[in-house]
Amino acid sequence: MTEPALAVQLYSLRDDLAADREETFAHLARLGVRRVEAYDIVGGGAALAESLARHGLRSPSVHASLVGAGEGSAATLDEVFDAAHRLGAHTVFEPMVWAEYWRDEDAVRRTADRLNHAASVAASRGLRVGYHNHSQEFHHVIDGRSAYEFFVSLLREDVVLEVDAYWAAVGRQDVPALVTRLGRRVRALHIKDGSTAFDPFLPDSPPGVLDQVPAGQGEVPLAATLAAASSLELAVLEFDEYDGDLFDALAAGIAFLAEAGIR
Repeated sequence: MTEPALAVQLYSLRDDLAADREETFAHLARLGVRRVEAYDIVGGGAALAESLARHGLRSPSVHASLVGAGEGSAATLDEVFDAAHRLGAHTVFEPMVWAEYWRDEDAVRRTADRLNHAASVAASRGLRVGYHNHSQEFHHVIDGRSAYEFFVSLLREDVVLEVDAYWAAVGRQDVPALVTRLGRRVRALHIKDGSTAFDPFLPDSPPGVLDQVPAGQGEVPLAATLAAASSLELAVLEFDEYDGDLFDALAAGIAFLAEAGIR
C-alpha cells in the first residue's frame, strides 16, 4: 500500500493567489509542500501547470464540475479532462452538488448517473473521478441511510471518495465510523478543523459563521478519521475561511499531519 501524502487545497489561498500567484506558490514550497489540489483548472490553463512546476509543486488531484459539465457556462468533460492531464492529475473530484439535489431518491439517482457517466469518460482517458462532500448530503435519509451513503451505493466501483471531515462532522456524522463504512473508496480526506455548530447548508440553521482552526485544534476527530482511512492516498489541508495568517495555520496543519507520518 502506498503511504498517504500531504497536499494543500488551493482554494484556501484564493485571495493570496489572486494577489501574487508566484509568491504564494513559493511560500508553499518554503513550508515543504510538494503537492496541491488545484481548482478552476480549465480557467487556469497551461499557465497554472507551468507556475506550479517552477516551484516544484504538482497537483495529483483536482476539483472541477463533473455532474454539471457542459451545462450553461460550465466546461465540458473533455475540457476538464484535458486540463487535468496538463496538470498531471490522476483524479478529478466533483467539488459541490447543491442541497436541492439531495432531498429525494430520484434526484440522488440522477446525480449518481451523471457522475458514473463522467467516470466512464475519464476511464477512457486514463483518469479517475470522485466525489467531495459538504454537509448537505447528510441532511436527508433515503432507504434507511443518509442521502450520501445511498448515493455512494449507486456509484461505479472505480469512483472514489474525498471525505471532507469537517463538513461531515457539521452534518452530524460520526466521521471515523463513516470512513470505516465507506472502506476502500476513501482515497482522499480534507483535513479541516473547527467548531461544527454552524451549518450554512441548512435553511433553518441559526445565524452563525464558519469558525475554522488549524488541524488538530478543533472539534473534528481528525486523528481517528485518519486512522480509519485504510486506503488513503492524499490528506489535503483546506480552509474555507480563516481569521488569521493562513500560512501559519497551514504550517500547524503540516506539523499535525507529520505527527501522523504524513508528509
